[in-house]
Amino acid sequence: MTVNYQDLKARIASLCEGETDEIALMATIAGELFHSDTRFDWVGFYRVTAPEMLKIGPYQGGHGCLTIPFSRGVCGAAARLRETQVVADVNAFAGHIACASSTQSEIVLPVFNPLGELIAVLDIDSDQPNAFNETDANALAEILSNIFTI
Repeated sequence: MTVNYQDLKARIASLCEGETDEIALMATIAGELFHSDTRFDWVGFYRVTAPEMLKIGPYQGGHGCLTIPFSRGVCGAAARLRETQVVADVNAFAGHIACASSTQSEIVLPVFNPLGELIAVLDIDSDQPNAFNETDANALAEILSNIFTI
């Protein structure tokens, strides 16, 4: 099953309408994304909880790392650079943090509030190699922008 991003965007917008609590929004998005595509083996948010530090937030899937500094891993790179990271092979990514040995590829997007401040990253892992592309990056960024920056 591959995600229909138009349907997913509409469903998430409907579920999140009127909600302002960031944790509730993240939990809803993680749940919807996790069940929307068989490529998505783990979906979750790492929240900015201290300077240069991410802490696990709402997620779906097996256990994740509890904390990730901005200086380490794909999530840290997305937070530090404030740019989406699409990694076709996590084993080839210098400094990758193996929270789950099954992860083969990963996409991580920065999440901003209406003031443009980084509040989290959205991390999606796949047990398939080369699972993500620019279509995924653009569609996921649009979903996040529609929910968090309006």
